[in-house]
Amino acid sequence: MADAWKPDFEELVDAHQAMVFSLAVRMTGDRGLAEEIAQDVFLELDRNMDRMESPEHACFWLRRVTMSRSTDALRRRRVRGMDLWVEIEERHGLPAEERTSPVSSRLEALLTTLPEAQRSAILLRYQEEMTPVEIAAALGSPLATVKSHLQRGLKLLRAKAEDYLKEFVRQP
Repeated sequence: MADAWKPDFEELVDAHQAMVFSLAVRMTGDRGLAEEIAQDVFLELDRNMDRMESPEHACFWLRRVTMSRSTDALRRRRVRGMDLWVEIEERHGLPAEERTSPVSSRLEALLTTLPEAQRSAILLRYQEEMTPVEIAAALGSPLATVKSHLQRGLKLLRAKAEDYLKEFVRQP
């Protein structure tokens, strides 16, 4: 019988901290809040290390918890009466590798305007390259619902992009 996998907390953090932060910042649109969410996710991981069965299970678990914590943070904001859609912060203070093009910045901003469920599905599909079946499992949603969120989210994103990104589209 093969040895059971023994997770190492530091290795898991090193391997997945960029993914956790990226999902959180794209869900919330707020770098500071995303940092808090990432810290909470890794504290939760530390408390649940004995439940991790494999590296794949740990990654799946981290994605699910990150999406859940991000959604919870957005709901808390809404309850407190704060503006739900936070503008993407200015790029001038970021290191060169984190700066994005004007088109990327606008797409990021558009993404934050999508409803939470659609944004979650799109992020997991296109950023994390998960299949709809994996997304359904991660979000605890029926497969048909995930497919609907993907379809509607992309349709809405395209419609918004037509107006919001006009200056980047070549005219015939």
